[in-house]
Amino acid sequence: MSKNEMEEAINYMRRDSAVKNKKGIAFIGASIAVWLGVLLIQFMDLPIEIRNLYSWFSVSLLMPLALMLTKALGIKMQNKENPLNKAGMLFTMNQILYICIVCWVYAAVPERMIMVLAMVFGGHLLPFAWLYCSKAYAVSAVIVVIGSLILGCRFPSWVVAAGMLAYECLFTLWLLVENMRNDIDNLN
Repeated sequence: MSKNEMEEAINYMRRDSAVKNKKGIAFIGASIAVWLGVLLIQFMDLPIEIRNLYSWFSVSLLMPLALMLTKALGIKMQNKENPLNKAGMLFTMNQILYICIVCWVYAAVPERMIMVLAMVFGGHLLPFAWLYCSKAYAVSAVIVVIGSLILGCRFPSWVVAAGMLAYECLFTLWLLVENMRNDIDNLN
């Protein structure tokens, strides 16, 4: 197989993954509910350690919410015919390694945990820009990481959570547009 044929095959699998998984929109959509939960928790009259612990619980709802959204929207979450699906899972699992940093911040600098959690979330988006051929993921990774750092260093945690909630809404809309363009391109 020539280099060009290999590139064509890989690009075909990337487009296939983007179309069948709808560019992971169910996970980004589910993150809206997660960040809304984190935001509401930040307004509770509780010690910061308890608010952060409840925020962890909120984040743990991402996968079940995403699964429900994939079913509701008729999206294929597991595209077993496409070997690149395993890369997408690896990209997601990579984030778990960085959660150790968030755990340390939880204990050492609790007032910055939400900022670091948001930065980890944003940073893990970057490989999906390649997988899904998506400008939305590439731009969002940078905006979320830098935006969370700026907001988190200057404002309380609830501002970071509110910023994430607002951005996840915009990001979901951007993915809707990218998916509609993919659907139109597939009709032609």
